[in-house]
Amino acid sequence: MQSQAKKLFYQYLPALFVYMLTLSACENSLDDIKKIASPEEDKPVSTSHNVDVIYSDSAKVKARMTTPLMIEMDDSKNPYHEMPKGVKVVFYEDDLSVKGTITSDYAIQKDKENIIDFKKHVVVTNAQGQTFTSEELIDDIGNKKFYTDKPVEINMGNGSSMQGVGARCNASMYPWTIDRSTGIFPVDEKDNPAKQ
Repeated sequence: MQSQAKKLFYQYLPALFVYMLTLSACENSLDDIKKIASPEEDKPVSTSHNVDVIYSDSAKVKARMTTPLMIEMDDSKNPYHEMPKGVKVVFYEDDLSVKGTITSDYAIQKDKENIIDFKKHVVVTNAQGQTFTSEELIDDIGNKKFYTDKPVEINMGNGSSMQGVGARCNASMYPWTIDRSTGIFPVDEKDNPAKQ
């Protein structure tokens, strides 16, 4: 009798094993489905490659944004566009001369807040020849200003530089106001009255 029970056990063992695997797989699939169906979960709506966008106002070109990859995310509370492979924005004056540029290794454009959050190796240049660097810069499009609370450095283009923590600027990208600033300003000895 015991031998027959043993036989039955070994006969149904493969079927039992397959059944347990199926239950395990179904459980994982249900978890994945719940995660995907969750209203809090951000879902990619579309992915675009080699994106080139022109922004205009009153039929005048104001900026051009290029990025190798843009992912549109469907967050019901705040939809956004993610640019995980970097971005470059060129800003133009009314006569189409370049007002300035921004590049970064990563950016998020938040539609409802009307901002672009540039992150990782942010570099800004303006028409005055200044170069601004930081790890984050927010372009507040609606209020026409740029700002950050991260450490910044500005090279003036004439040998002078300033560092600080936090900065802000208007839409013209000049002048920058830097918080908690220190700087290096070369002085020509000919212009120094103490040396005369």
